Amino acid sequence: MYESIEPATLAISDNGIPYSERFGDYYHARDGGLGQARHVFLGGNQLPARWQGRDRFVILETGFGLGLNFLAAWDAWRNDPARCGRLHFVSFERHPLGLDDLRQAHRQWPELAPLADELQRQWPVLTPGIHRLWLNDDRVVLTLYFGDAVTGLGKIDGHADAFFLDGFAPAKNPELWSERVCHQLASLAAPGATLATWSVSAQVQRHLNYARFALEKTTGFANRREMLTGRFEGRTNDVPVPDSPDRRAIVLGAGM
Repeated sequence: MYESIEPATLAISDNGIPYSERFGDYYHARDGGLGQARHVFLGGNQLPARWQGRDRFVILETGFGLGLNFLAAWDAWRNDPARCGRLHFVSFERHPLGLDDLRQAHRQWPELAPLADELQRQWPVLTPGIHRLWLNDDRVVLTLYFGDAVTGLGKIDGHADAFFLDGFAPAKNPELWSERVCHQLASLAAPGATLATWSVSAQVQRHLNYARFALEKTTGFANRREMLTGRFEGRTNDVPVPDSPDRRAIVLGAGM
């Protein structure tokens, strides 16, 4: 049974940055959300280079938030003449924004307005579970899971090529950065899958190392001195994760 959904309420801090009162944290870096998305998550996963010339590429994200990482990835894909045939983006969000708040947040990035408008037109009702959106003439597929990430990750069948590990700070939202979640990600990693995150928490590093991600600290975005990138070095069947009774609910790179 799905848990109930408590939508997020968008707040704007005194310095104009989207803020979550629930978690007491900002949705993105104070120095620019789009710059952070491009530097940390796209650059940290060597995108767009890694999807070029492929039939499909799968990105899995742990926190959808404002949807900015998705819009940045979609924008980079759309502007890449060597892009893959289809981009799959899977993201989890326990407290999704309502449509009005999403529209307000997206006004910060007028350069993404055509993509944001298309996303908003298909934005689902905030009911728990799986929502699949077909965008850009069905060549960009966004699969959203509204609910707890641990539950949603347990419903996936398939492998991801890149991970965007995003969410509120580990100290404020520890469940999203837990050892269990890191092992669930490892169980879904394609050979050579990469990850990127702005967090360099020692605990997050330990959890990812134990899940067989080889990590490297690289230059962070703006006033953050460092960030983490990583590559999966184990085999997916070597990483034990408790089975879900409904692992076939989300098929990566295919239909429902």
